[in-house]
Amino acid sequence: MSFVVPDACTLPTVERPLRLAEFDDLFATAVRQVDPVTPTHARMRLTGGAGLEATVRDLTARETACCSFFAFTVTREPAQDGEALTLDVEVPPQYADVLASLAERAGAVSSGRAS
Repeated sequence: MSFVVPDACTLPTVERPLRLAEFDDLFATAVRQVDPVTPTHARMRLTGGAGLEATVRDLTARETACCSFFAFTVTREPAQDGEALTLDVEVPPQYADVLASLAERAGAVSSGRAS
């Protein structure tokens, strides 16, 4: 499954597979639900152990540093065990295809459908 990397991304090409692997790990271990809210807004529900919020905030901050068109909002949710979060991802209209690609990948990896 490929991911659309926009021309606006400033992450060095050699580092892109590593960043994608970080996102895939997050998707596989923590993402429980992916909802496309609009073509420019997706929402992910995540659960995991202690430290999940710090991991998500670190990863999304680094992603925003190289792809400044992403707007990530992390919201804590009540959790009986560990941590639960809502991650809202928003982009300008010209990057809707990038968001669709990210949401599709998150859904596929989290459900084990990714190759």
